[in-house]
Amino acid sequence: MLNEHELRRMVVSEMHLRRWPLVRAPASIVQFVRLLDSADREEELAAMRALPSAGPIEPCSRPRHLSGTLAPGLAFTWERHSEASTTTLFVTGGAAIRPALTDALAWAGSLPGKVIRASRVQLVEDEAAALALLPELGFAADDLVTCYIGDAPGERQARIWSDFRLREDGFGVILAAACGMAPGAFSRTLQRLQELGNYRNLALLGLPVAREGWRALDRIEAMLGETNRAVARPEVTDDDLLEDVTRLSMELVAQASASDFRMSATAAYATIVEERLAELNIAAIPGQVSLADFTQRRFLPAVRTCAAHRRRAEQLSQRTSQALALLRVRIETRIENQNGLLLASMERSASRQLRLQQLVEGLSVVAVSYYALGLIAKVLEGVEELGLRIHAHVGTALLAPLVLAGVWLAIHRMKRRILGPEEGK
Repeated sequence: MLNEHELRRMVVSEMHLRRWPLVRAPASIVQFVRLLDSADREEELAAMRALPSAGPIEPCSRPRHLSGTLAPGLAFTWERHSEASTTTLFVTGGAAIRPALTDALAWAGSLPGKVIRASRVQLVEDEAAALALLPELGFAADDLVTCYIGDAPGERQARIWSDFRLREDGFGVILAAACGMAPGAFSRTLQRLQELGNYRNLALLGLPVAREGWRALDRIEAMLGETNRAVARPEVTDDDLLEDVTRLSMELVAQASASDFRMSATAAYATIVEERLAELNIAAIPGQVSLADFTQRRFLPAVRTCAAHRRRAEQLSQRTSQALALLRVRIETRIENQNGLLLASMERSASRQLRLQQLVEGLSVVAVSYYALGLIAKVLEGVEELGLRIHAHVGTALLAPLVLAGVWLAIHRMKRRILGPEEGK
């Protein structure tokens, strides 16, 4: 046995998913595309496991794709996508399977999730049969879209007709003529056509979000402009500015959280739509609106609106960061100015303390010298009383300069010894 990677079989099976069975005209295809949440996913999976199929159900390695038969001439496929699921019925039988078809439609319509697209594709063999059937389908002449589609231009291509409007039952209707295409090529073409419509609808889910978000971004941009102007006004406090910028940042984060997934999904779906358009090799019919014209007329502006919303949100986020940086510079400048004033105040205080210290030192020298001279005067008076020829007052006067100098030197020597040579100067 091979020592396989745990994801090998899933990777290999991925290349075989989402393949339609061969479709031959005349026939019809009914397809539902639903958006589901996590609870709907479990309910849907339970419904698939309990499906009373008339034939074998072939599961893939993971429950992302199922296919089988519900009755002779009535097949189905079920596909799970990232946020949606697609259920497709292939009707190739005649009037005999109408009861089974009614039950199948009821089953497919009862599956969980909200329908984002429901369509019926009527398949006929050639253009003559299609033109005969057109009056019954009731397409709006002003909105009629028709063109040739197929694997490669210049080869046999199918032709489609539709007005892409919803009928009273909620379904859209497409008429397709095989025009001699091989069943394999015809099946691939129809699958691409349906995927084009499905991904187009999923992509357009971002347009309402972008329109709603645009108004929110207008409000945020106006608030950001006021905040930027307030940064230049010194009377506005830093706390108020910080509160405003924080509120802006939180609103932008909330807006991004509410719309970023949908905008990203729209961009991804739009890429797939463009790929399907290219793969269909659309050949326009003179005087008629083609599928490419219909798709690009409103789809591309909608996608560009979503992309513009995303770019604008990113730009506002950058501008908010710049406003925060300006506020930080303002606060840092204010702090530096306050520190400068504090240092100047400390310098003035130190200068005053130095002058006071020098004054105290001078007074200390005088005081100590005064008491020292007093003691010397007492000594000299005592010696004078003993009869020695010493005049006490004259001796005291002569010794006064020496005492002052000695006291001054003694105090400064003690100061240097305690504070060090630098501080003692």
